Amino acid sequence: MEMTLRIEVFTHDLDRAGQFYRDVLGFEELSRQPRYLWMGRGTARIGIGATAEPVDPAARQVPTGTEIVLEVDDIDAEYERVRTTGWPVEGDVQLQEWGLRDFRLFDADGYYLRLTSRPVRQATRR
Repeated sequence: MEMTLRIEVFTHDLDRAGQFYRDVLGFEELSRQPRYLWMGRGTARIGIGATAEPVDPAARQVPTGTEIVLEVDDIDAEYERVRTTGWPVEGDVQLQEWGLRDFRLFDADGYYLRLTSRPVRQATRR
């Protein structure tokens, strides 16, 4: 049975959060309610819920918070696309010891994101 994953993040400013995921990461708005925004890019889905009070970004920092990992087909093109938006990134694309290349950034609410190349799929042995 197939399983998919969607995540939800929470923000004090729904419009600002939606703008980040749309303009910086290339998501599109799939639906909107007064306190909830549903966005997607390819098969990735992110729900953004409005909160009454700001959430402390320090609670989201690695290693105590959550790291949101988004896999892309062309990490170099994605890095350049994000950089052209003017949004700050945490360094250049890096080759990690586990063999994938990635870069990191924080969204408008301090959520930690890693954009990474897709792993090379190896044939399954029988």
